[in-house]
Amino acid sequence: MGRPMLLDLCCCAGGATRGYQEAGFQVTGVDIAPQPDYVGEDFHRADAITFVLDHLEEIRSRFAFVHASPPCRGEGAPAKGTNKALGNAHPHLIAPIRAVLERLGLPYVIENVAGAPLRKDLMLCGEMFGLGVLMHRYFEFGGLVVPGPVHPRHRGRVRGWRHGHYYPGPYVAAYGQGGGKATVAEMQQAKAIDWTGNHLALREALPPAYTRYLGAHLMSTLTGTALPVQLPLPGLAMIGAAA
Repeated sequence: MGRPMLLDLCCCAGGATRGYQEAGFQVTGVDIAPQPDYVGEDFHRADAITFVLDHLEEIRSRFAFVHASPPCRGEGAPAKGTNKALGNAHPHLIAPIRAVLERLGLPYVIENVAGAPLRKDLMLCGEMFGLGVLMHRYFEFGGLVVPGPVHPRHRGRVRGWRHGHYYPGPYVAAYGQGGGKATVAEMQQAKAIDWTGNHLALREALPPAYTRYLGAHLMSTLTGTALPVQLPLPGLAMIGAAA
């Protein structure tokens, strides 16, 4: 049998895609913007919701799983409170993407930031994987359960300027520019991404380690066996365990 096929919606340059590939999946990406550096096996430039609705039966017959990372600019904590107007200027896609994935009927995960309106079934942090970013991300699952690894204590601060004071730290800030935030080379190293040098793409990319963890659990569920993926921490031996 060939590798199971996975659909990555709002894929950007493919941070999530690469992790699923490393877990053994063949990945097709969909994004509304051109993604010249996309790392998956196939790519469609399209609105994610429209693409699924236009290809419901084909997706059901070809794909085992769907991942979605809706844009977070209108959804997360920085777009709330006094910044609500800024948040309202961006699309709110989590609810409509959830609705179309439920209609599709395949197992799925929706990923987003703190403060986003999704069920927090799992939180992953870069420290769980020995990365140079913290980048807490939350995951809502449909049709499966994934146990979480232990969340180690952070080793220090995120490097950068805060209120006129510069803080050193073991982690880089992989967002924005200036103020001590990460360079392209630093983001590539911190997230373990080597196929794009685009600053915006690197800022938006999910570290592949996150979806390698999710993908290994999903693969073990699909095949009934543990996938021999090289994972960086002993805590990740939880893959395939009961929740």
